Amino acid sequence: MRVFFVLFLLILTSKGVSQNIEKSIVLKDAESNLPIEDATVFILKTKQTFLSNAEGKVTFVLNGASNIQVTHASYSGVTVRSSTLKENVNVVFLKKNITDLDEIIITKQHPQKILKSIVENSIKKLTVPARLKVYCREFFKLNGTYSYYNDGLMNFQILGRDKNVNTNILVEQNRSYGLLDEDVSQDLLGYNLNDIMENYYNFKYLNPILEPKAKKEYDFLIKAYPTNPEYHIMLVTPLDNADGLLDDFTILYDKKKKLIIEVSSMVSPTIIAKMKDKTVVGSRNVYKSMFKNIYRFDNDNYYLLSSKEEIGFEKINKKKSTDIEVRNYFVTTNFSTQNYSYKDSEVFKDKTLFNKKNVVLSNYWNTSGLTATEEEQKIIDQIEDEH
Repeated sequence: MRVFFVLFLLILTSKGVSQNIEKSIVLKDAESNLPIEDATVFILKTKQTFLSNAEGKVTFVLNGASNIQVTHASYSGVTVRSSTLKENVNVVFLKKNITDLDEIIITKQHPQKILKSIVENSIKKLTVPARLKVYCREFFKLNGTYSYYNDGLMNFQILGRDKNVNTNILVEQNRSYGLLDEDVSQDLLGYNLNDIMENYYNFKYLNPILEPKAKKEYDFLIKAYPTNPEYHIMLVTPLDNADGLLDDFTILYDKKKKLIIEVSSMVSPTIIAKMKDKTVVGSRNVYKSMFKNIYRFDNDNYYLLSSKEEIGFEKINKKKSTDIEVRNYFVTTNFSTQNYSYKDSEVFKDKTLFNKKNVVLSNYWNTSGLTATEEEQKIIDQIEDEH
């Protein structure tokens, strides 16, 4: 009887272990064979969300069979059965769906007016109150060398309504390290966690193209979305005679629901080349700037799925200039409309994780929703070796 009981436990243990299998997929362009970044990978069984990195890679743990949805604004979506993932690392090819031959949409209203109504409706439709479980990762470069790094697993309780959104944050785990003996300045703080959700839920980054003067500075163009007749893409680009550091904007939206699905912007090299270098102490010469937000509409719930921001600039100091780059990732791994209970003393009220003592209970970054690239992993390994 004792032998039978031991064998029974061994069978149960081996069965439990075999059900939890780590798999990776690498997403590639079917024509160019290049990796696809910022694709959304959704595990239907566990409702977990992942984002492909610059290498097109996503790593996750499967607990039994599940369908896996892969979507990207520029590619036709696919659904992969977990049973077809025979290797530890599996390549999945996506077909590009955006070409210069896409149909241009002619509208009676000016596209800016259409965009304003879409933004207003999107703000109203975002699911609030709600709880987002978020993984945040930030890299910082100082004069070409990685100087600081932090990441964390947080719960954002989103409250309020429409433009009066506010959040309470509970940090589950976090780590923050400096790789150089340099003080952390205001330029190296990255996200301001106190207002980041308010900015994303109010689409604050679109304000420059919603102002009346934007019609004289930007060209607005609406195009059809090849794989989904319900979607349109709006391209907002600076006019040749426009002055200043103006972004190129891309807005993917559902034309019937009037909801923004994806929004991104970047300052083009052409604009950067036109800018005159500033020399006044304290000024910045920006040479890189971009952001990208992805929103998800699922079963009447509408929420932020992910964000990525990157900026690089030269700061003019009295004695010498300083080169600074900040890169931020923000991935919602789980969404819920259920509020969580907490004490006011447990709420994180600082602007950045740099100011919080490290709390590491597990290797949470391995199941974060965003796989580190080889370059990023080297930085993380260096942190672990030194600390």
